Amino acid sequence: MSLINVGTAGELRLSWLRHLATLSIDQAFDELKSHEAGLGPEEVEESRAEWGTNVVGAPDRPSVFSRLLSVFSDPFTDILVVLAIVSFVTDVAFAQPGQRDPSTTLIILVMVGISVLMREVQERRSANAAEALARSIQTTCCVERADVGRAELPLDQVVVGDVIHLRAGDIVPADVRLTHARDLFVSQASLTGESAPVERCAAALDECAAASREVTDLPNVALMGSTVISGGASCVVVAVGEGTAFGRVASSLGEVRPKGAYQRSLDEVGALFMRMTLVIAPLVLLANGLTKGDWLAALLFASSVAVGLTPEMLPMIVTACLAKGAQDLSRGKAIVKRLDAVQNLGSIDVLCTDKTGTLTENRVVLERHLDALGREDDRVLFEAFLNSFFETGLRNLVDSAIIRRTQELSAAARDAGESDEAGAVATGVAMTSGARDLPSADELAERYTLVDELPFDFERRLVSVVVGDERGRTHMITKGAVEEVLAACSEVDLGGEACALGDDLRTQVMERAASMASEGMRVLGVARKAEPAGVRVLSTKDERDMRFIGFLAFLDPPKESSKTAIAALASHGVGTKVLTGDSARVAVHVCRAIGLDVGGVLEGSDVEAMDDARLAQVAEDVTVFAKLAPDQKARVVAALRANGHVVGYMGDGVNDAPAMRQSDCGISVEGATDVARETADIILLEKDLMVLERGIMAGRHTFANMEKYVRIAASSNFGNVFSVLAASLFLPFLPMRATQMLLLNLLSDIACTAIPWDNVDEESVAAPNGWDVGSLGGYMRRIGPVSSAFDLLTFGLLFFWVCPAVAGGSWAELASAGAGMAARRALFVAVFQGAWFTESLVTQLLAVQVMRTRKLPFVQSRASWRVTLVAVAVGLLGAWLPLSPLAEPLDFAALPAWGLGVVAVVCVAYALVAMVANRLVLVRGVRGRARG
Repeated sequence: MSLINVGTAGELRLSWLRHLATLSIDQAFDELKSHEAGLGPEEVEESRAEWGTNVVGAPDRPSVFSRLLSVFSDPFTDILVVLAIVSFVTDVAFAQPGQRDPSTTLIILVMVGISVLMREVQERRSANAAEALARSIQTTCCVERADVGRAELPLDQVVVGDVIHLRAGDIVPADVRLTHARDLFVSQASLTGESAPVERCAAALDECAAASREVTDLPNVALMGSTVISGGASCVVVAVGEGTAFGRVASSLGEVRPKGAYQRSLDEVGALFMRMTLVIAPLVLLANGLTKGDWLAALLFASSVAVGLTPEMLPMIVTACLAKGAQDLSRGKAIVKRLDAVQNLGSIDVLCTDKTGTLTENRVVLERHLDALGREDDRVLFEAFLNSFFETGLRNLVDSAIIRRTQELSAAARDAGESDEAGAVATGVAMTSGARDLPSADELAERYTLVDELPFDFERRLVSVVVGDERGRTHMITKGAVEEVLAACSEVDLGGEACALGDDLRTQVMERAASMASEGMRVLGVARKAEPAGVRVLSTKDERDMRFIGFLAFLDPPKESSKTAIAALASHGVGTKVLTGDSARVAVHVCRAIGLDVGGVLEGSDVEAMDDARLAQVAEDVTVFAKLAPDQKARVVAALRANGHVVGYMGDGVNDAPAMRQSDCGISVEGATDVARETADIILLEKDLMVLERGIMAGRHTFANMEKYVRIAASSNFGNVFSVLAASLFLPFLPMRATQMLLLNLLSDIACTAIPWDNVDEESVAAPNGWDVGSLGGYMRRIGPVSSAFDLLTFGLLFFWVCPAVAGGSWAELASAGAGMAARRALFVAVFQGAWFTESLVTQLLAVQVMRTRKLPFVQSRASWRVTLVAVAVGLLGAWLPLSPLAEPLDFAALPAWGLGVVAVVCVAYALVAMVANRLVLVRGVRGRARG
């Protein structure tokens, strides 16, 4: 499988690796200007100068200035900055010396500053946590140098030509050519996604064999990022840093990351407000300028309307919501590196995930031990146990699984007693009659001794041991690939009887092995032979005329939590697709085991043959994508996004990094490769889908509260602006001064600052959520007029009844009376503006309670105590202002008690009508989306 599309330079490096694979060990050292004793100090410096350092380029941590500057890519922030500039020009630069008022400009800039600061603090905190994770898992490797011998050095000190010694558990620090190897198995899961360990040796390849293989399949090459599962090796470094296969994948991540769902939608919402501002503000300017004749005052008021139309606290509220979501995720064992990712996580409707370690436990378990007829047979396990126990090479995962299973059955038999099988049932370990005879390791050491062995090698694909018992009898046990074991056999054990192994039986045995393999299992065969000839000088010639006794079937078992998590994600409207470098049959079996319906299967070769349009069409109905290279994973993610999905990608290997970067939300885990963690938006501290499921729900709660603020503020402001426009046409004075309108917006926005901590209805987070600009615009157009209607009603009551009663005459009477009635006209205007200020503020506070839910407010859905407390406090403050010492500087006048009663009746009526309208609009919108 191709690791990635690497281009011309990459192909030259791959050719170099293939060339070194064809050389003898001495030739390889000569080619690399090295030797078995290792490099000297001067040679190390020369190699570093020629080939570079062993560092895979990770992007530098952005400076504080660049992070702050990036905030201004937010369209709402841009709008507010423009409005601040306009306000400064109209209120300060061109205002009369005694009338200059920078308050509007300062308030807007304070809102922007708070938002920027909150985002910077949260993202810096997350970046520090991610860097702490990286520092906690730094590793070293064993390097042989001519001057100091063997030494443990940091990985970034390794250079081309260094001699490296590997042992079980080591991470391969660079691309290496093996010079000596014993029973070496490595896992390339972080590079290819294949879960099964692969075998490695030191023998040279011929040129034809090397040319026909991918670099991941070269048997004498180990690639950077691979993990040594078992065995040991010595090797010489052939490539470091960016020149490695690992580094080439990392370097492909330098491209500009595509915008995620959150940023795209926010751009659309920002554009909506921008269009509204560009249309309505000029209309207000013209209406006031033409009717009042004072164009400077009209410009001041139009700029205030523009400010009023835009929710100026939106950046701060959104950042607060995202920051709270990040804190919730941190309590749920997740680190958020980019605040935007919180909302993207909640919007995911397709989760793409790797298989190994996410859906499975990433370990080998002996699932079955069967005779040649496919029946459970403990004799097969007994013989396999002897083979694995007495093998002198380093035990690999298969040997450990055999020994562990044998010990489990032996312990179950001892606990149950010879006559009580119920104990075995209670342990949860299936026990057959033979299990009682399985000895412990100490008993084996007393009853059997190792006589000789034939270690595993790549050509035979077998391992054989000869053991002797107390009576001096010997027998040989061989295990390995089923086909090779059968080739060494002339008989097959059928129910305790030896039968000649003819073609029919051979075919039946291979079919049983293939059947188990189709279930995602790795299948080995076991054979035995009594009294092998020449046991003191055992050779491969003795691996013949054996008796085939059965199968061993191994599995990387699915996690117990995976089935629950997949079902939970599905219930929340999130579909799961598996993108793996492993085989299709293994992936399909795992999917079925965890309850994930497999709608279709596509392999990497199929993906490679499709153009993007065809892939986007096919990807919708495919559940399992197998044998994928990293660039193919990225193409699948891009295809799903092109279909309108919000895609999350969860992975931990370097092969997952391109797909993570292409996704809306890249998710990695604590123990992932450096490249994967660097690329991720969110790092889970546990590799468990249940942690991710909780994170998705936290993201949805975050978005639900953000969307509440936008919906409430936008519709209320939209309604107020139309009220102002109507008042500009029909009233002889401004219904509210610019400073009063700014104060009104500020107080109503303060009332919304507690929304990030509001309760969320379950229906609001039952399915993936995201900004729907069309629905938001429709909501504003339908709910805004409700607010405008009650504003116009208030205008009529105030202009024709309340204000004349307080001022002692109608406006027409006071206006015709000349200068003598100036004080009463001023009182008329001050009462009007104070009363409308109060009505507007109270109705907006009621709108928070009504519009935050599609249920019946106060009864079926209650706001959190924080939201209610802040709303009550702001409402009391707004009612007090016209009565306070601040009334005169604000040009307010107090209403009599009966006037306040009139305003209260209007507010209650508004709440009832708005409640009905809100429910009708929201329910209709939900039904419309369901039909769509």
